[in-house]
Amino acid sequence: MNKLLVINTGGTFNKRYNEQTGTLDVAQDNKAILDILNKCARGNLKIDIKGIIFKDSLKIDDDDREEMVETIGKYDKILIVHGTDTMDETAKFIESKIKDKLVVLTGAMHPYSIDQIEATSNFMIGLSFLQTYENTGVFISMHGLVKEHEKLIKNRDLGIFQCQE
Repeated sequence: MNKLLVINTGGTFNKRYNEQTGTLDVAQDNKAILDILNKCARGNLKIDIKGIIFKDSLKIDDDDREEMVETIGKYDKILIVHGTDTMDETAKFIESKIKDKLVVLTGAMHPYSIDQIEATSNFMIGLSFLQTYENTGVFISMHGLVKEHEKLIKNRDLGIFQCQE
C-alpha cells in the first residue's frame, strides 16, 4: 500500500484555548491528528503527516494554497485538514492545479480540543474514503458525507455541510 499524506493547515479543527489571552488559537502542531490516529488507527496505517501554514482558513490565500499543492508532491492520496470557511475555495484551487491525484479536504465546526467526536468522525471518514476510492478528484469529507467538492456546501444558517445536487 502506498503511503497516504495528511496535510495539516490549521483551521478550527486545530484550535486550542489559550489561557493567557482567553482566545481559541490555531495550534502550531499536529497533536489533534496524532491523537486521532493513535486512538483510531492504532499504527495500522502508513501515513506521513506534514504541518504547514497553521492558519484560520479565513486568512488562507493563494500563496498558501500553492504551498499545499507543492507539499502534495509525489503522493497519490492526500487528506487535507482545513478550516471550513474557505475549504471550497482551496478545493477549487487544487482541482485547477492537480488532475491525477485523490485529494480529500476535511475539518471541523468545533475544535478537536473541545469536541473530539465531530473532528474525529470527519477525519476518519475522509481517511477511509482515501483508502477505498480508486479514482482521482477533489472531495470534501464533512458531517458523515464525502462528495465531490462542488456538491458539498457549508450551510452557514444551519452550521452543517449539505449535499447540493
